[in-house]
Amino acid sequence: MNKRLLRSVREFKRPAILSPVLISCEVIMEVLMPILMSKLIDNGIKKENMTYVWIMGTLLLVCMFISMAFGALSGREAAKASAGFAKNLRHDMFHNLQKFSFSNIDKFKTSSIITRLTTDVTNVQNAFQMVIRIAVRAPIMLIFAMCASFYVNPKVALILLCIAPVLMIGLVIIFRYAHPIFVRMFKKFDLMNNVVQENVRGIRVVKSFVREDHEIEKFTNVSSAIRNDSVRAERAINFNGPLMMTSVYTAMLLISWIGAKMVVSGSMTDGELASMFSYTMQIPMSLMMVSMIIVMLVISRTSAERISEILEEQPDITNPENPVMKVADGSIDFNHVFFSYSKKKEKSCLMDFDLHINSGETVGIIGGTGSGKSSFVQLIPRLYDVTDGTIKVGGVDVRNYDLDVIRDNVAMVLQKNVLFSGTIKENLRWGNPNATDEEMIQACKIAQADSFISAFPEGYDTYIEQGGTNVSGGQKQRLCIARALLKNPKILILDDSTSAVDTATDAQIQKGFAEYIPGTTKLIIAQRISSVEHADKIIVIDNGKIDAIGTHEELLKDNEIYKEVYESQKKGGDQ
Repeated sequence: MNKRLLRSVREFKRPAILSPVLISCEVIMEVLMPILMSKLIDNGIKKENMTYVWIMGTLLLVCMFISMAFGALSGREAAKASAGFAKNLRHDMFHNLQKFSFSNIDKFKTSSIITRLTTDVTNVQNAFQMVIRIAVRAPIMLIFAMCASFYVNPKVALILLCIAPVLMIGLVIIFRYAHPIFVRMFKKFDLMNNVVQENVRGIRVVKSFVREDHEIEKFTNVSSAIRNDSVRAERAINFNGPLMMTSVYTAMLLISWIGAKMVVSGSMTDGELASMFSYTMQIPMSLMMVSMIIVMLVISRTSAERISEILEEQPDITNPENPVMKVADGSIDFNHVFFSYSKKKEKSCLMDFDLHINSGETVGIIGGTGSGKSSFVQLIPRLYDVTDGTIKVGGVDVRNYDLDVIRDNVAMVLQKNVLFSGTIKENLRWGNPNATDEEMIQACKIAQADSFISAFPEGYDTYIEQGGTNVSGGQKQRLCIARALLKNPKILILDDSTSAVDTATDAQIQKGFAEYIPGTTKLIIAQRISSVEHADKIIVIDNGKIDAIGTHEELLKDNEIYKEVYESQKKGGDQ
């Protein structure tokens, strides 16, 4: 896991290496200063040798400024390395996310992905900065200060040596208790983000059903759960401070008591005792830094695991070794296709699909909710892979095409239409980045969107809010159809994409398709018979199986499901 994360350091290796080197130099200066202070007291002040006092005092000042310079430079390099590491980490995660197939995305909730890209990366960034600074400083300080204390007085130094195991045992106990709490807490962070995301996205529904109190209660419950876990974890971690200070004060009392006796007996000088007090602070402070690192690593370990899950997730759908780079035409062949989201054939939601669609045909698709209509069309641009059987487009198995090529030639207007923040032109150019104004206007005319766009004061430069909240459902659908048309696809799939427009507008859109893109294969999933009755053929899907294929007249004559839907809609229209 750590090796995978450290690959994201890349161009920031130099500051990542420089920071610990510089911090080591700072530590050497800090450990050296108590020894110089000891000599200043014993050989300068006690002997009233002012020349020696000035020399040693100047040397102490020089060491202090050198230490400060090394510390400042180390901090700068550490900040540069950690910020760069976090930037690369987010880039690598986002880059890998773009390669995910729908099945990969289904494994991670949107709220969880956002938490991993933000909170988790920040935790790992902070831990990385502490590792290349404090994790280097603390052990070096501990070792050097311990060696220096033994150099000054081995007997008194044994007191400091005895403190270290007590502190380390206490820190290990804290670590073992706190880590599971942090794991649980981050899962609840995902849940909280999910609650907020759902509320913000569906705020109109919340208000229309007067469910504000219910949503507040949901948020309060999950927020309280995070608070409770946070309190438990912090309560455990806060034992670190009292344990540390108890050890420090105990060491100082013992050194004061034993050191005073040794000074009186002449086996220890005043300067040596003063330097031992300095090391008494340096050694436990080093251990305290170690404890801070452990706490940060407890938090970041969970975050690192969650980030690694994104980085190590392998896309289920990848390019073949020698992909086909051209789609001959818009013909579609399903050869005994089975499909299951769980990859298990016995749990298939599409069973034994066997059909042929000629290039340029208009095909209607009718079926009840959950019958498998959307799953059926999502297999064509290889958003999912079949569990069994083969799908051919232009006479070639879709698994043999380059992914970009097959998806560029299959334009989909999904059930959930998505517009991005930006102008109408910017949204339309998702279909073709190089589309001219004339091409955009033509596509919008076919999609029956030009009239309402022209009515906006800014026209095609009108700004669309995130998610298209400032346009109606029908307008959003028509913009998405126009965007798909700009791809000039060989296959156009409309997944219930005219449900929010009236029947007259729907008829105009179908007429535009017939006139302007006769060579494009058109698959139209619809709930309204009127949207598909003029299709070359209509496929009736029932419970994951093809129930019938035929024209409007043939199905009215021979298929009970189609006839029932038609009669119910005709009756409703008459009423």
